[in-house]
Amino acid sequence: MLSPETLESYRRMTLGERLRLTLELQEQSEKYMLVGGNDVVRRKFELLHRENDARNVNMLTAIARTKLP
Repeated sequence: MLSPETLESYRRMTLGERLRLTLELQEQSEKYMLVGGNDVVRRKFELLHRENDARNVNMLTAIARTKLP
């Protein structure tokens, strides 16, 4: 969980600043995603896909709730 100070600093960022930060973090983590044998790398990406799918389901569920009468 992020601290309230960190969350506030993210809120004050412009869209461009947040995008730059996101791209920097992706670049830094990419090298770690590719470390290990083929099976290890495959499992890392499968986990990443499962986590993303779960987040997408949660967001779509929340959006659907806002559209209910």
